[in-house]
Amino acid sequence: MIKVGDWVEVLDEAIAGFVQNIEHETIFLETDDGFVMSFDVSEVVKTGTDEISVKEEDIKNALKEKLTIKKSKNVRKKREKGIPAIEIDLHIEKLTDRRHLDNFDMLNIQMDTARHRLEHAIRNRIQKLVFIHGVGEGVLKAELETLFGRYEQINYYEADPRKYGYGATEVFITQS
Repeated sequence: MIKVGDWVEVLDEAIAGFVQNIEHETIFLETDDGFVMSFDVSEVVKTGTDEISVKEEDIKNALKEKLTIKKSKNVRKKREKGIPAIEIDLHIEKLTDRRHLDNFDMLNIQMDTARHRLEHAIRNRIQKLVFIHGVGEGVLKAELETLFGRYEQINYYEADPRKYGYGATEVFITQS
């Protein structure tokens, strides 16, 4: 059981830090660099100086997720017609006041928003989303594709450029 003050490491990423706060299934950790980041409780493991406290079930789940991610996720599926899409604008000025944020903080806010909206859509059986990320240098788009690739039930493709320009990705969630 992870609690405030524990040292944790993020699965599949080179991120570690002390747990600052826990809200529901979200853990907020502060890295050595002083950044506070949020992760789902299933994405972190509690570690100590010499030992790692990991349940066998967590290891199996992480390995299963890794195998799933290796499958090609960028399948270009026929676009589903007639299903209205929920639009999520990830431009930073739509999400927060950006005056005192650096690029790293802005990207984290955008990715946290995307992850929470995606999880909400999956829980509520919403089939179609459009993430408006803009063109820029492509960093946010690449991070979004990595996020979408972690979900077995998600197919994604470039959204209609006539409607969104070239800075949007459409996500279709297969309902089981």
